[in-house]
Amino acid sequence: MTYRQKLEAAWERSGSLLCIGLDPAPALMAIDDVAAFNIAIIEATSDLVCAYKPNVAFYEAMGPERGYAALRRTLAAIPPHVITLADAKRGDVEHTARAYAKAFYDDLGFDAVTVNAYLGRDSVEPWIEREDRGAFIVCRTSNPGAPDLQDLQVQVSDGVEPLYETVARRALSWERHGNVGLVVGATYPAEMQRLRRRCPDTPFLVPGIGAQQGSLGDAVRAGIDARGRGLLISASRGVTYASKGADFAAAARAAAIRLRDEINREREAIEAAARG
Repeated sequence: MTYRQKLEAAWERSGSLLCIGLDPAPALMAIDDVAAFNIAIIEATSDLVCAYKPNVAFYEAMGPERGYAALRRTLAAIPPHVITLADAKRGDVEHTARAYAKAFYDDLGFDAVTVNAYLGRDSVEPWIEREDRGAFIVCRTSNPGAPDLQDLQVQVSDGVEPLYETVARRALSWERHGNVGLVVGATYPAEMQRLRRRCPDTPFLVPGIGAQQGSLGDAVRAGIDARGRGLLISASRGVTYASKGADFAAAARAAAIRLRDEINREREAIEAAARG
């Protein structure tokens, strides 16, 4: 199975565009064992999601033994039909990128990784040369400082365009296996809509819902593809830390159901409007 086939199957099987971020914050956790906490969240929500997205920085911050041990146990608990996405934002010269890819794909076993493309095509190639793995290239991020560089105007053959659109255009030109996605923040729905017009079939990883106050409805309307898919809408703290009590897993499930259902209501409304 190729990576894109696995992603399509995950969307189909779950009926969901929800991607849960597994970003351990000990001060917010109901129990001290990071892996046990994550496993409880996974067991409570795996039927509701298309993907899980551990942000590796939180595991690295715990030190190489404790952090990576927790990450490995977490990954082992994720059902094989659910996409595992490393939020790592790696970007380096080709030989270093190849070592990173080996670590994330072969050692840790992730299906996909977030990647920075600032160093150009050769730095991205190791992440996308395999049909069974995918990369989400950082394109239009959700943070307030995104416009500082991403809105800079770039000269192109038919005029000018913002840098984030150039990144998207180049990313599509590098793709050979249907395994390139883009990171596009929910906090910039107008930019997301422009990117969807340029990239009609490209999966978007969408951070920025919840703590960053991106509008879920705006993001779905701006980013949904023609088949009613195309998005992995990321939610972390609002789901995983819905409760600090013994009911934390049940509370996470309830929060995930609410978010999945809200996303699907938006999808249904878009489909109904398209039917006229």
